[in-house]
Amino acid sequence: MPSTAEEVASQTAIAAGWRGLTRNVLLLSAVSLLTDLSSEMSLTFLPFFLANVLGAKTAIIGIVEGVADSTASLTRLGSGLLSDRWRARKGLTIAGYALSSLSKPFLLLASSWTTVLGVRFSDRVGKGVRTSPRDALLAASTPVESRGFSFGFHRASDTAGAFLGLLGVALIVYLTEGTAPRLAAHTFRWLILVAIIPALLAVAVLFFVREVAPAPAAQSADPAQRKAVFSRRFTIFLVAAGLFSLANSSDAFLLLRTQNLGLSVVWIAVLLAGFNLTYSLISVAAGGYSDRVGRPKVILVGWAVYALTYLGFALARSSWQVWPLFALYAVYYGMAEGSARALVADLIPDERRGTAYGMYNTVVGITALPASVLAGLAWQGVAGWGGWGPSAPFYLGAALSTAAVIMFGLSMRGLPRPRGDEK
Repeated sequence: MPSTAEEVASQTAIAAGWRGLTRNVLLLSAVSLLTDLSSEMSLTFLPFFLANVLGAKTAIIGIVEGVADSTASLTRLGSGLLSDRWRARKGLTIAGYALSSLSKPFLLLASSWTTVLGVRFSDRVGKGVRTSPRDALLAASTPVESRGFSFGFHRASDTAGAFLGLLGVALIVYLTEGTAPRLAAHTFRWLILVAIIPALLAVAVLFFVREVAPAPAAQSADPAQRKAVFSRRFTIFLVAAGLFSLANSSDAFLLLRTQNLGLSVVWIAVLLAGFNLTYSLISVAAGGYSDRVGRPKVILVGWAVYALTYLGFALARSSWQVWPLFALYAVYYGMAEGSARALVADLIPDERRGTAYGMYNTVVGITALPASVLAGLAWQGVAGWGGWGPSAPFYLGAALSTAAVIMFGLSMRGLPRPRGDEK
């Protein structure tokens, strides 16, 4: 039988290990490590496959990546609502990971960008189904006083998988095509074949995760808190997160910009491995720091670093400059990603967290399509209208993210740091 959040809260005092990490947190972190290992091997160089092998233009790549990310948003809210209504998170989490894992082998058959779009659509539906229930399960499995550290550890594990996956990418690319400047079709198919193994292992590990049912609404002590999903502070946070996400076009454009500046495919893989290692280390430290100083301060710094990073990519003129810029990009991710998810749990009572994570993930995801399409058009232009070149998407991202920093900073003033006795 699933445990209630109150039962788990009492058990975590005994079951929690180092810095409050529980069994569920460790298992979910292992799942994310394996999944991201697989995803980095199969999806990171998908823009190169589209551009170098299939000959797709940047506008098409923007549509593929934008539709893929926005597709996930269409299912995140529904899966979050269902997990609250059914008072069960684990089944939806397994279903989402399984769908993503089963979709990746079809990339072996891709011979047009429309086929790639179909695979990306299926993969992102799986991500949408799993994300909100998984985040709610993670929050319910964590002591309040170590929530930021646990979310940071989860993000670090996810990113450690990406680091290992990219080392695998670098090795496979080097063995199959050396330091060639463009990705070859046979190299990409080798990446897919190897990536299938950790994807299936991740689904197997999920069966050992313990279900944690959300607390019934009647058990919330503060009646006003039960309406917190619709509170002004949470709503403004969603608007700020959406504005920031509109600035955050697909990482495909970062990769294309890096290639545009002259870095070879194998060196891009090494660059991304270093990025993910830095991201992983910063996530743990930033998550723990957010437990002490509050989530908004950490998120604000992360978003500000993002704005500076995108401005740097706009101004870059040489391949060596992408190395420090990707280090800064890792700082942004490490500070903002886990802390933002922990902030949702701070603002929302347990029985509504599935819905809240669905709302948050939907707002962030639904802006991915216009963000990536705008970036692609700004770079390439449309028929009859010229684009502004490779720097344009990054100027746009820097400006919009700066506006999001200002909005978020003003809306979160005075937010108290969460305490261990909040329940």
